[in-house]
Amino acid sequence: MQAARPAGLAPIIPPAPKVHAKDLPAWRLIRDFPKDTLSTWPDYAFDVPINRRRTFGIDGVLINDPDGVRHVMATAAQNYTRSVAFVRIFRPFVGNGLILAEGAEWRAQRRMLAPVFTPASVARLLPHFHLAADDLVRRLDGQPTANLSAAFQDATLEAVLRALFTLTDVDRRQRLAGMVRSYMAGPGTPTILDGFSRSEHSWPWAQRGRRAFQGNWFAAVDEIVTERRARSTSDNPADMLDLLLAARDADAGERLSAEQVRDQCATMLLAGFETTSRLLFWACYLLCLDQPEQDRLRADIASFPPARVIAIDDLRRWPSVRETLLETLRLYPSAPVLTREAIAPDSILGVDIQPGAQIFISPWVIHRHRRYWEQPSAFIPTRFKDKPSP
Repeated sequence: MQAARPAGLAPIIPPAPKVHAKDLPAWRLIRDFPKDTLSTWPDYAFDVPINRRRTFGIDGVLINDPDGVRHVMATAAQNYTRSVAFVRIFRPFVGNGLILAEGAEWRAQRRMLAPVFTPASVARLLPHFHLAADDLVRRLDGQPTANLSAAFQDATLEAVLRALFTLTDVDRRQRLAGMVRSYMAGPGTPTILDGFSRSEHSWPWAQRGRRAFQGNWFAAVDEIVTERRARSTSDNPADMLDLLLAARDADAGERLSAEQVRDQCATMLLAGFETTSRLLFWACYLLCLDQPEQDRLRADIASFPPARVIAIDDLRRWPSVRETLLETLRLYPSAPVLTREAIAPDSILGVDIQPGAQIFISPWVIHRHRRYWEQPSAFIPTRFKDKPSP
């Protein structure tokens, strides 16, 4: 039986970056945005559907209204493209994978990858996740203190490398993990030049570190893919690479090229590693602050131990875990800001948009918006009780 929250006990308000009473001066906005995006939004942005501001000639539009977001991302997606800064940062990591594809190419890749993410396909990966979780527990067992951020990074990297490549070679796994970390902490860090670049190839001297990483990273992934291609095809896929090698182009019906397989592997690694490690860290942090919620979640897991999870549907036995993870993603979204650049005239919620305008969609702001949420700054997992998944 789940523990109930004591009556009258107020929900916790976890920490968040400072919100400024009004717009920052232009020079501070330009200086701070690349390194501390979440502290640049004014307080009133959490009340309005659209926040528009021109800075040094750049028209910046923050869209908070769900209909406006849907317009930019789906209904009129042909009028917008990913920002140059985003492409400059992620191209060296994912090549032409799904995360950078647009328009018809994006739709084709989505169709091609759909079989990889069916419940049956994902269920095949559960043993990899179990092994990574067991390794995490062994590393932490008996330790008086632990850096959970680093521990979850190691665990999620191990999980995704196992799920992608069944990579059990510890040295090889650590080498790939080290490459990922060094890029995210070094060349992959946004810079002010990314914000002012007009094309992916602007300021080429500033891209040297990224180009060097790309060469080494692609060679490492190519090596794994080439080794797997040399083996006989398995009728029982063991990991996501097997599924990708068996996938066919949605239109031509042909198998994916070595480059396409490599780019999708790199995309899956990026999408599955950093996002998951942050989610796990913040979920544990929030539960440490909230003993009643921690007790509620522990009761769920005790009633159906992890060793019994052998299918995706088994996760339904943990409703409080689901609610906690959804509330964690609301408070600390894995992708706090998405950017698009207008490439054609448009209108969003009656606001005229001209080519060159920078469109910002911030899950961080939307998830804490006072128009859409009751007690938006509070940790209340039960707000998602019996609600359909987003």
